[in-house]
Amino acid sequence: MENELVEIELYDKKNSFSYTMYVEQLAENTFRMIDNAIFFTKLTIGTEFEARVNENGAHEFIKIIKDSNFIRSSFLLSPKNNLRDYRQLLEVLNNRGGHWEVTMAGVLILAIPKGFETEIRAVVKEIGLDAQELDKDDL
Repeated sequence: MENELVEIELYDKKNSFSYTMYVEQLAENTFRMIDNAIFFTKLTIGTEFEARVNENGAHEFIKIIKDSNFIRSSFLLSPKNNLRDYRQLLEVLNNRGGHWEVTMAGVLILAIPKGFETEIRAVVKEIGLDAQELDKDDL
């Protein structure tokens, strides 16, 4: 039986912040990320986590149960570049089994398979992309 995709409002009590997202429901209070959460940087594609419904009906984040096989890295894209300029980077990432997405019209989020972080960052430097790195999955 396949797990169900559901839309949940995930509440981070520590930062008093909610974000609505689609996740794969594994059990009553267990979910798996199907993409990268924009504002929850620890929740990368494949991460399994526990959350319970709070008094406001939101799913309150409790803990990560299983880490992702990916390292998250985000870049603020420069208006000096367009997505064509990132083609080499995205091809290398895709060839290694990674994932990428552009959100909020200017944030490139990479899900880098563990073991290829150095190579991906080297490609960013080699291409000379004018992009500021926002996070390195070190939160």
